[in-house]
Amino acid sequence: MATMMMDENSAPNKAAAKKGGKKTIEQTYQKKTQLEHILLRPDTYIGSTEPVKEPIFIVDAETKRIKRKDITFVPGLFKIFDEILVNASDNKQRDETMDKLDITIDAASNTISVKNNGKGIPVVEHKEHGCYVPELIFGHLLTGSNFEDTEKKTTGGRNGYGAKLANIFSTSFTIECVDTTNGLMYVQEFTNNMGTKGKPSVTATKAKADYTKITFSPDLARFKMTELDNDMVGLLSRRAYDIAGSMASAKGKSLKVSLNGERLPIKSFKDYVDLYDGIATPAAFAKIGDRWEVGVAPSDGSAQQISFVNSINTYKGGQHVSYIADQVAAHLVKTVKKKNKGGEVKPQQIKNHLCIFVNCLIENPTFDSQTKDSLTNRPKTFGSTCVLDAKFLKAIDKSGVVENILAFAKFKMGEQLKRKGGAKKIKLIGIPKLDDANHAGSVKSKDCTLIITEGDSAKSLAMSGLSVVGRDFYGVFPLKGKPLNVREANHKQIMSNDEIKNIVDIMGLKFGMEYDEDNVKTLRYGHLMIMADQDHDGSHIKGLVINFIHHFWPSLLNIKGFLQQFITPIVKVSKGKKARTFFTLPEYETWKEENNDAKGWTIKYYKGLGTSTSAEAKDYFSHLNVHEVNFAKLNEDEKGGDLVDMAFSKARVDDRKIWLNNLEEDTFLDYSQCKENGVKFSEFIDKELVLFSQADNARSIPHVFDGFKPSQRKVLFSCFKRKLKGEIKVAQLAGYVGEHSAYHHGEMSLTGTIIGMAQSFCGSNNLNLLTPSGQFGTRRMGGKDSASPRYVFTKLEKITRTIFHPDDDELLNYLNDDGLSIEPSFYMPVIPLVLVNGSDGIGTGWSSNTPNFSARDIVANIRRMINNEPIERMIPSYDGYTGDIIPETGKREGCFTIKGKIERLDDTTLIVTELPLKKWTQDYKVFLEAMLVVDEKAAAAEAKKLEKTAPKKKGGKKSKKDEDEDEVDDEEEEDAETKKITAAKAKAAAKQKKKEVEPDLKDFKENHTDSTVSFTLTATKDKIDLWESLPGGLMSKFKLTGSLSTSNMNFFDDKGRICKYDTPEAILKTFFVTRLDFYTKRKAALLKVLRREHGILDNKARFVESVCNGKLKLNNRKKKELLAELQKLGFETFEKDKKEKDVEEEEEEEEEASVAELTKGYEYLMGMKLWTLTMEKVNKLKAELEEKSEEVAVLEATEPHQIWWNDLDAIEDALDERDEEIAAAIAEETAAQALANKNQAKKNKKAAKKVTKKKKKKKGWDSDEESDEEEMDMVDDFSDNEEMGYVITKKDRKKKVMKSERPEAPLAAPLIPEIDGVHLFSVAAIMEKKAIKEEKLAAKEAKKVVKDEEMSLADRMSKMMTKKKGGEKAVKKEAAAPKPSRKGSGRAITKKSAYVESDSELEDEVFDTIECDADLSMMDMSSFDAASLTPAKGKKKKPAAKKAAAKKAPAKKSKKVESEDEEEFGSESEEEEEYSAPVAPRDRTGRARKTTVDYAAMAGADDADSDSGDDFDGDESDY
Repeated sequence: MATMMMDENSAPNKAAAKKGGKKTIEQTYQKKTQLEHILLRPDTYIGSTEPVKEPIFIVDAETKRIKRKDITFVPGLFKIFDEILVNASDNKQRDETMDKLDITIDAASNTISVKNNGKGIPVVEHKEHGCYVPELIFGHLLTGSNFEDTEKKTTGGRNGYGAKLANIFSTSFTIECVDTTNGLMYVQEFTNNMGTKGKPSVTATKAKADYTKITFSPDLARFKMTELDNDMVGLLSRRAYDIAGSMASAKGKSLKVSLNGERLPIKSFKDYVDLYDGIATPAAFAKIGDRWEVGVAPSDGSAQQISFVNSINTYKGGQHVSYIADQVAAHLVKTVKKKNKGGEVKPQQIKNHLCIFVNCLIENPTFDSQTKDSLTNRPKTFGSTCVLDAKFLKAIDKSGVVENILAFAKFKMGEQLKRKGGAKKIKLIGIPKLDDANHAGSVKSKDCTLIITEGDSAKSLAMSGLSVVGRDFYGVFPLKGKPLNVREANHKQIMSNDEIKNIVDIMGLKFGMEYDEDNVKTLRYGHLMIMADQDHDGSHIKGLVINFIHHFWPSLLNIKGFLQQFITPIVKVSKGKKARTFFTLPEYETWKEENNDAKGWTIKYYKGLGTSTSAEAKDYFSHLNVHEVNFAKLNEDEKGGDLVDMAFSKARVDDRKIWLNNLEEDTFLDYSQCKENGVKFSEFIDKELVLFSQADNARSIPHVFDGFKPSQRKVLFSCFKRKLKGEIKVAQLAGYVGEHSAYHHGEMSLTGTIIGMAQSFCGSNNLNLLTPSGQFGTRRMGGKDSASPRYVFTKLEKITRTIFHPDDDELLNYLNDDGLSIEPSFYMPVIPLVLVNGSDGIGTGWSSNTPNFSARDIVANIRRMINNEPIERMIPSYDGYTGDIIPETGKREGCFTIKGKIERLDDTTLIVTELPLKKWTQDYKVFLEAMLVVDEKAAAAEAKKLEKTAPKKKGGKKSKKDEDEDEVDDEEEEDAETKKITAAKAKAAAKQKKKEVEPDLKDFKENHTDSTVSFTLTATKDKIDLWESLPGGLMSKFKLTGSLSTSNMNFFDDKGRICKYDTPEAILKTFFVTRLDFYTKRKAALLKVLRREHGILDNKARFVESVCNGKLKLNNRKKKELLAELQKLGFETFEKDKKEKDVEEEEEEEEEASVAELTKGYEYLMGMKLWTLTMEKVNKLKAELEEKSEEVAVLEATEPHQIWWNDLDAIEDALDERDEEIAAAIAEETAAQALANKNQAKKNKKAAKKVTKKKKKKKGWDSDEESDEEEMDMVDDFSDNEEMGYVITKKDRKKKVMKSERPEAPLAAPLIPEIDGVHLFSVAAIMEKKAIKEEKLAAKEAKKVVKDEEMSLADRMSKMMTKKKGGEKAVKKEAAAPKPSRKGSGRAITKKSAYVESDSELEDEVFDTIECDADLSMMDMSSFDAASLTPAKGKKKKPAAKKAAAKKAPAKKSKKVESEDEEEFGSESEEEEEYSAPVAPRDRTGRARKTTVDYAAMAGADDADSDSGDDFDGDESDY
């Protein structure tokens, strides 16, 4: 046995010290061996050897679970056990075949053993140190295999102490290992704190597997212990569980860990974490790569972590924990900020509410001490990264972490608020707008009242009133706008809100204080009075003040009379000296019905406090008992507190929806019933505040039938009232709307509404109801690029009155505002406009969002419903959109994916031709510009990736594991010098790469217009290939996908309730039922009108006939006698129609009631002119009577759904006309582009010829070349003239959309034309229109000519030559005649040339490319006219005889949609329909503009003269 390694001088030194006296130099300055130093200063190596008591996690022996417990343990003992365990786990890192780890803790014998299989310790003698390797490792300090720092290892050992420390602090330490490679077994024992080394036993063995077993007995005396108690055993056992959990996911075979012969039931790190009691199960858990396992759970308000680095328990955490916690905190800062209403919560405060679980492998880890409690490596040296994905972070959001943080933030805010607040002061300064009461803050403060008013004008009213009651007990403070909803505000918002701070200071309120009848005296004012308008916004202000007091000081609402309100009249009626005021409109309406509709009374409406005069203010304050209303005590109102919370808490959205939908009609708060006991808070919420919320929703949520909000409905109503056929400035129209529809909000909002209703670009309206004459915005900026309302004009679109039929106007329920009849509660269009144009809005408790659908699809489905056929599913559709709208299935049923368009033209070029809906061109340009700039982060990542490919600086051959981690594919071994050179080059290349990283795009070009999209993108081939290979491809890279949904379609129904509709088909069915009922009402109303007119005609005919026959004498008779005779002869009385009724002046002479009634009833007879009392008039009246009888008969035989069917026909006709106009505009724009391109080509060709001529002058003249050039010039001139004289014919211009055959109405019935005024179903009109139609068809057949395709090429050329020579004089003569004007058509004139009609576009192209060969060159080219060679498709010129006949014949009507709108929007007569003066073409923003171009005029004066005004056909159906 070896002797103890002690200092020779230690014994004499100690002896000398015992004798006392002065220390010698040797005694003062000592040298200790390493072993002595470790035993003398153990805390440097293993931590404290003194028992400590603290809460720590241990294994409960009974439950076999890990729980936190206050125990007494020795950290040093725990550490030496941990060193042995870490050695065993390191072996698993070196040998993946290791699958067994047995741990035994025998407290009775004070023995601990750790045994592991896998690659064992070589049992060989170390030549340098002269001992076996096991002895070197476990019996000599500063030894081991972890000193090569150039190698990247993920083991726990590092400094060469480790297991030796366990040996030193043990009374017995035994090594047992098997080396099957050498066939040897090694056993050696150390005793006396490694002071005594036993002789090693090396024997041969036939064992089949290596293993290593360490058995030791801790030196309990050095740890101030007598035995291994239960707490210490539980702590050591937990480390066994730690190893099982942290090594569960190690590579290779699964590691089975047993404790005292019992295998631990842990198969993953997640299983290990789940064993903890007192810690929430991780809300998010993920394994990221091969080296990281991470979990996050809510904590109890203090930061918690359980972490492992290479199986070492870092119970103090470190950089690896911070690395994960920082990512989580950065994400939660954003989440909490949103939910905390912008309130800031610091990352450290968030970390205090997190419990982080981390199990990781770190390359060459470094710790703060030998105890390895905290990792000190920086993240960049970890050797791997761990980036938490969106799914992981989203799972944390859904846990209780966010709620815990918000609760903490709220608590902190409350604590800070308690330190704020007002104080009772007699003199308060610093609040300029406060007019303080003289006794405020004094001993009389309890009797003082603070009046808070709605704005400065209301304050002026209050100040006028104070002249009556005085300033001693009343103070006034005006609110600026609406108070803050403090229930949903954060601390910062509350403390920075001037209104809140001022009220707190003025009242002397203290946050957190409970007020009662006694301590209310500590306030500066004992009462708070709200003085707001008696409208909906005034009610909202009252509610917000109540909410403010209820949220912070609910106890104040239990004090009688503390909260008051000052009510002012909304209507005042007077008659002589009598006067009466009403505080609610329903109260006034009731009185009005009881008092003969208020006839003889003067009525004044008060829209706000500013309407009242100073005299009236003094009158109000003179009768405070009438105008001052107290709120009842809150504690006497069961539902009061809950309803206040419901009305203003964001968390109770669903409750508010129920509250609003339970609103009954004619609900109002009757203040006359609240004088005695005060207004209950529940009554205020349920009967007054609810009306504001409903009005807010009405302003924001559209109606299911017309799709309008009130402002839009007011605009349309005003346009109908004004009969807006001509253009008007938007600003002027806004003024008219405000005047005639009682619009009470801002002018900017109203002009914005008008512009929105006229916009027609892709993504706005499918059917704009108003005409956008001017710049109303484009898809370039989503309408934000519209011009000022002062500069743009609008009018009603033609299609508007086909959707909103005039015959429905009388059926609507018109509202009344201050005695003014305004817009209806809703319109009833022929088709549901809410589906056509979509809608969106946000109200109180509700929001709404509906995409656009095709008007034609809607019409088709309505026809199916009329035919009792199943309707088809409708897909969102936006006019002009060329992208894809794809319906989704499964859980996302009702959602639609929107895809733009991108195409790869070649290796380096892409073209974007469509964007997702609502993504505007300008915004997308900004996005593309960002791709032209180098992304610094991307550049750094690229450089890092390149640097990783460099081989590591280490000699010898890399292990396979290192090659995999470093992504090195070299199969041949390099020497160390070569590797260093290669690594240096790679780093230099990476550095250069970081500088040279190219942006995503090299360049992009824009070729789009205001209505189309065209971005041509240029990038490298490699980048485009990469983008195409990524998930989502080019669509994802360039953000060309979007989404639509039909899951939030909420609308008002006809009963004023907000209903949710799941599908557009559900909306259509709801609309169908009500709309069909309206057609029944319309039929009844029309019949009533027709029968009335029939009766009037019948009575008039009899009356005039009786006068002519002498049966009825009118002259020299008394009125009463004449009226009696008319009554006796059976003449009916008819009151004036409502439209004709005006306010009639009272007659000076008083008449009997019966006489006055008969006078009005027979006005239609007695008011006839004398010239009408003739037999000719009798015959005319009888003829009209017969026609009216036919109309009544036809209408009676028509079913309501047939009327609807005909209205749908009118809409489709209007849609066809609209599509034709768009197609014509596109054709003209295309032609203009072609002309511009050819003109440019001509310029280029001429420039090239000049260059050629210069070259030829230098070379010399060649007659053959000159002849060829002249010949080619002739051809070019011919081609140019042909192009310059290009004329867009009717067929070219229109590219006409063929009208599909309209299906007949169900239930065989005669086809009914559109309504014309009130004469909707006239049989005579049917026959007349049928005859006109037949006449037009016959005329069309007569005009047919031989088509060009039936002629040979020579015949066509000959015909054109003959036509030119023979008709030249006639053309000039006709050109001199003035062109007839075209008034009222609304379309610009397009000149036409008379060419042979051809329907073959192919032959036109052949004709365009005729080569001018020798035959053509011999023709007299001077006789040609450019226009005569134009390949247009016009009509032949009429012979002179036919022209003369045509002049005598009546003008032919245009083929317009023949509906009742003909009169409203058409010309005044048939003749004026034929020709109309040119007007500026309408600028249809968002669709192709219809631009009228006079191409013939561009050929020059000679070509222009060839056009004749008589050539104009006047058939507008071709436009």
